[in-house]
Amino acid sequence: MMKLPTKYNPQTVEDKWYKHWLQHNFFRSKPNPKKTPYAMIIPPPNVTGILHMGHILNNTIQDVLVRKARMEGKEACWVPGTDHASIATEAKVVALLKEKGIKKSDLSREAFLKHAWTWKEKYGGIILEQLKKIGASCDWERTRFTLEESLSEAVNTVFIKLYEKGYIYRGNRMVNWDPQGKTALADDEVIYKEVTSPLYYLRYALVGDDDYVTIATTRPETILGDTALCIHPKDLRYQHLKGKKAFVPLINRPIPIIEDEYVAMDFGTGCLKVTPAHDVNDYELGQKHQLALIDIFKEDGTLSEAAQLYGGEDRFVVREKIVKQLKEAGHLLKTENYKNRVGFSERTDAVVEPRISTQWFVKIKELAKPALENVLNDTIQFHPPKFKNMYKSWLEKVKDWCISRQLWWGHRIPAYYLPDGTVVVAKNKQEALAKVTTRNESLTEKDLKQDEDVLDTWFSSWLWPLTVFDGLKDPDNEDICYYYPTHDLVTAPEIIFFWVARMIMAGYEFRGEAPFRNVYFTGIVRDKLGRKMAKSLGNSPDPLTLIEQYGADGVRTGMLFSSPAGNDLLFDTKLCEQGRNFANKIWNAFRLIKSWETSAQVDDKEIAIQWFEAKFYQTLQEVEVHFQQFRISDALITIYKLIWDDFCAWYLEMIKPRYGQPIAKHTYEATLAFFESLMKLLHPFMPFITEEIWHHLKNRNEKDCLIVAAWPQQQALDESLLNQAKFAFEVIASIRNIRNKKQVAPQQKLKLYLRQEIPQWLASFACYIKKLAQVSHIVPNSTEEVNGIGFSVNRCECFVPLVEKVDQEKEKMHLLKELTYTKGFLTSIMKKLNNERFIQNAPGKVIAMEQKKKEDAVLKIKMLEESLAKL
Repeated sequence: MMKLPTKYNPQTVEDKWYKHWLQHNFFRSKPNPKKTPYAMIIPPPNVTGILHMGHILNNTIQDVLVRKARMEGKEACWVPGTDHASIATEAKVVALLKEKGIKKSDLSREAFLKHAWTWKEKYGGIILEQLKKIGASCDWERTRFTLEESLSEAVNTVFIKLYEKGYIYRGNRMVNWDPQGKTALADDEVIYKEVTSPLYYLRYALVGDDDYVTIATTRPETILGDTALCIHPKDLRYQHLKGKKAFVPLINRPIPIIEDEYVAMDFGTGCLKVTPAHDVNDYELGQKHQLALIDIFKEDGTLSEAAQLYGGEDRFVVREKIVKQLKEAGHLLKTENYKNRVGFSERTDAVVEPRISTQWFVKIKELAKPALENVLNDTIQFHPPKFKNMYKSWLEKVKDWCISRQLWWGHRIPAYYLPDGTVVVAKNKQEALAKVTTRNESLTEKDLKQDEDVLDTWFSSWLWPLTVFDGLKDPDNEDICYYYPTHDLVTAPEIIFFWVARMIMAGYEFRGEAPFRNVYFTGIVRDKLGRKMAKSLGNSPDPLTLIEQYGADGVRTGMLFSSPAGNDLLFDTKLCEQGRNFANKIWNAFRLIKSWETSAQVDDKEIAIQWFEAKFYQTLQEVEVHFQQFRISDALITIYKLIWDDFCAWYLEMIKPRYGQPIAKHTYEATLAFFESLMKLLHPFMPFITEEIWHHLKNRNEKDCLIVAAWPQQQALDESLLNQAKFAFEVIASIRNIRNKKQVAPQQKLKLYLRQEIPQWLASFACYIKKLAQVSHIVPNSTEEVNGIGFSVNRCECFVPLVEKVDQEKEKMHLLKELTYTKGFLTSIMKKLNNERFIQNAPGKVIAMEQKKKEDAVLKIKMLEESLAKL
C-alpha cells in the first residue's frame, strides 16, 4: 500500500491520476449494447479561446454528470471539440499578419487560409489542454473541429438539402453589417445596449417656400442618404406639407414629403427623415412608397461617393464634422440627450450599421415549429424551466436567418455562378457542372465561379450533436444509432437562440428526433460586487492560477458551492479556499483513522455505526433527488454536510478511541467502509483527492480505480434511529452551549438531570452523550432544586446544575429575554392555528408541524418561568 503523506499535495496528485486515467482509457467510450448509453457533447469553445471562469463552471458541471453516469455503469461518452469561430479567428490571423507587415488584401484566399490553418494548429488546442487541468473526463480520441473535412462535408450536405427544399434562398435585403469585421450578422449576433446619445434637431428647407420643417435624429451623418421626409396623415401640425418637397441640408437634394401612419406623432417632432438604405424601418417605408436607395457607406464604415460629402472618412469622424457644418449653416436648431438602444456586434463590439446587401438566408419558421412544440411539451426539458418563456417568445417571432459572412475562414458556401449570373448549388464544381451541362454543353469548370462568402459559424455548430457522431455522413452508423439522442446539454442561457434552439431544429429536421433530453442552463459568473467578469474590469481571475493555489478539486467545489441552475454565481476566491479547506479536512480525517491501532476486543459503538449507515443512505436519497432535478450545487452541499458535520464532527468523535488506546477491529473496518462509500459519493465533484484516498484505503491493482467504481446503491434506512440521534445531538449541543455561555472548562464533568424517566432515544445514545458532552451521570426523575440551567429536547425536560455561583441578575436578564421571545413565537404560532383558512387549506403535515412547535414553545415557557421563580 502507498505511504500516506502528512499533507495533501494537489499538484502531485492531480497530474498523477489524470495521466493514469488517460493511460487506462477510462474516458474512452465505444457503443456497448449491454450498457445504457450516456452521451454528452461539449459546447465547443472557440478555437481562439483560453480558459475563463465560465468555462470552469460549465465544464465542471458536465464532468460531474458524466463521472456519475460512468460510476452508475452507463456507457458514458463526453465528446470534446472546438469551434472554428469565423469572425474571431479571422480577426486574430489578420492582426498576426499585420504585425508582420502583411495585409489580408495583399494575399490570395489560398495564401490567407494557409496562414489561418498554421495559426490553428499552433494555438487552436490550448483551451482543450487547459480543460484537462480541471479533470475534464472527455473522450479525447473523439475530439472534433467544426471545420475538419468530415464536418465540412456535412455542412455542405445540409446546405444543399435545405436549398433544394426551398428553405435557403439568396436575396437583396437589409442586414446587420459589422464594419469592423466587414461582414453581415444574424439578428441574434447583435447585442443591444442602452446608451445616451445626442438627439439633433435639424431644419430642412421646403422647396419653393421660405418655411422649413424640423426633424430629430441621433445619426446626422445619414441625412446624406435621405430620400424622403414622412408625416402622419392625421397630424394637424403638418397638413400644409402634404404634396410638398424639402431640401436635404448641405447637399440640397429635393426629396418628397410622404404620408404614413407608421410615424409616431408624439416622438421627436413628429416628422421623420427616411433613409431606406440605412435603417430597417425606413427600408420598409422605402419599399412601400417606392423610394430610391442611396447607400452612403462602404463596407468598412467609411462614406462612399454616393454621400457627396466626406468620401472615404469614417462614419463617426463624419458625425462630428457634419454637426459642426450643420450648425455653421444654420440647420442645427438644438441638441438634447436621449437614451436609445444601439446595436453592437457580438464578436467585434463594433456599432452595427443596417445595410442593404445580397446575402444568403434560411427560412426558419417551419424549422422552428417542432423545436418549439417539443420544448413546451417537455420532450426536451429545460432546467430551470423559467427559460421556456424566453425560448417561446423568441421562436414565435423568429425571422429568417442570415447565414452568409464576408470572410475567408469558414465553410465556403457551396454555390456556383454561371457567366450569366445563374446560381447552381452543389457540393463541388464537378457536381455543379454536371447539373448545368444538360442545358449548355459548352460550359467548363472554368466558367463556374464559387461564391466568395462563408457560412455563419452557427451553421456548423447547430449540427454538432449529429456531426460529432458522423450522423449526416452515415445516418445508420453505430455511433449515431447508439449515442443519439444525447442525454444532457450544459450551456449558458446567452446562446439559447444562437445554438440551443437551432440544434433542436436540426435534430428534428435531419433525424426526426430531439438532439438531447435535458438542457441545464448555468448562470453568469460575476464578481462579489455583482459585475460580470471581464478583462477590462480586471475582475476575472486566471483559472489556472487558482488551480495552482487551491487545487483543481478546490476550484471545482468553490465554483459549485453557490451556483444554482440558471442563477448567476457571485464568485469570490474565498469559495475556492473553502473547497481547499474541505479537501484538507477529508485528508486529515483519513490520516486520523489510519493512525489508529486495532484490537480484537468488542466495543459499544454499534449504535454509532448503525446511525451513520442510516445517515449515509438518507443523504444518498437526497443527493439522487438533487441530481434528478439538476440541483448540482445542492447535491454537493448535501455531501459536504454529510462528511464535515455528520462523519467528522459526530461519527468520528463517537467512535474515536482514547489517546493511545486501540479501536475494535469491527468498528475500524466499518469506518473504512464508510470512508470508501463517502469517496464514491464525492468523486464526481472532487475526482482527484477521492481517487488518491481510494488507493490508500487498501491495496488495489492499477485498473481498480474509483473513476470506474460502482455508484452506491440505495438501501433501507432506520428512520427511528436517525430521529433518536437527532434528539441526542440536540442534548449534546445544548450542554456544549451552556459550557460556552457559563465558561465551564471542557474537562469539567457535568451532571444531567431529567424531570422524568430516561426516554428510549436518550438511553440508546447515553454513552455518546456522556462522552461528547463530558457528562458524568444522567439522573432521571429528579426533583432536586439546584443552581443551574434547563432546556428541553423532544418534550424531555433536562437540567444541568452548575458548581460555581451564577450571576443571578445577569441570568435573570437572559431568561427574561428568552421568555419574551418564546412568548412572541407562541403568539405567532397560535395566530396560524386559530386561522380557519390555514386549518382548512394547509396540508396535514404542515398543521402537525405547527402543533408541535406550539407544544414545544409551551414547555419551554414553563421551564423558563420555573427557572425565573428559582432565581
